[in-house]
Amino acid sequence: MDKVIREGAVRVGVDLAKRVIQVHAVDRSDRVLTNRALARDKFIEWCVRLPAGCIVAMEASSSAHHWARKLVLLGLDARIISAQLVEPYRMEGTSGKNDANDAAAICEAASRPKMRYIPVKSVEQQSMLCVHRLREGLKEDRTACINRIRGLLAEFGLVFPKGPRELQAVLSNVLEDASNELGALARLTLQRAQAQWHELDEHLAWCDERIDAHGRNNPEVRQAATLLGIGPVTASAAIATVGDFKQFKNGAQFGAWIGLTPRQRSSGGKNNLGGITKRGDTYLRTLLVQGAKSALMTAHKRQDKISSWVIALRERSGWQKAVVALANKNARILWAVMTRGDIFDPNHLSLKPTSA
Repeated sequence: MDKVIREGAVRVGVDLAKRVIQVHAVDRSDRVLTNRALARDKFIEWCVRLPAGCIVAMEASSSAHHWARKLVLLGLDARIISAQLVEPYRMEGTSGKNDANDAAAICEAASRPKMRYIPVKSVEQQSMLCVHRLREGLKEDRTACINRIRGLLAEFGLVFPKGPRELQAVLSNVLEDASNELGALARLTLQRAQAQWHELDEHLAWCDERIDAHGRNNPEVRQAATLLGIGPVTASAAIATVGDFKQFKNGAQFGAWIGLTPRQRSSGGKNNLGGITKRGDTYLRTLLVQGAKSALMTAHKRQDKISSWVIALRERSGWQKAVVALANKNARILWAVMTRGDIFDPNHLSLKPTSA
């Protein structure tokens, strides 16, 4: 460690793990000063002795934002890199993956002048995202619970129309109806499942209350929710996930960051576009696509330019492409609204800049 301080580490690559953290430090000449494993509780103690302003880069992981916030308080330049951007810099390739090689690859990736970094999230942002993550998990649990109840009822010849409301309206009466062939133990079991369903609904309601409160108390969430296809949940998730939209130089870059732009296999001046990349935050991208579906389904009821555009696109290219295109457009509009402070106008006509 004395050697690292004496010769001046300027960049450190960190491979995070549950118990062991691998560090790879280099000086201004890219000469390796150390590549060693540290116990988790010794990592901050080691970082305290690094020179002020030293770049400490790490891959995006469940604890990366936690460590980055601590390193920033120490006066270090903490940076988080997506794993897919680090992989090309592993000299040993996919066959040589280990902690030491990963830390070296992270350190090398951080040296690139045009490397893209993930902004460090604040405690408030991550706290709000906890609500969203819990809500998604509860939705999956509730769907599984409802399907389980339907499957158990079908074993006794009891089949009902699709939809949670339809089943919820008749379930109590079915469990109390002595004329069906449900056994006593089956009734008790289904009553337990019904109680679980109600409990999950209560948890979901609590999450929705927290998201509604986020919208009431945050003007940026209210501003984002004015867009077509972006409701309170999507607006809350976008603000909590992105934070500062000015980190992206334009709306196209923001759309690419979410993963809504097509993959390219272009060569020789010939453009070959495929499906969307699906990179970035899966949850935020899913919300934008779901909101675009809702907006497209009701577009025929509106006369604004965006609705007319997406209807024409649907007729020309099909439903799915129109949905993804609208989600990408919403991402670009969201960036413009949040960075420029403009009021959303569905009739606004954007013009491409012309060359002089």
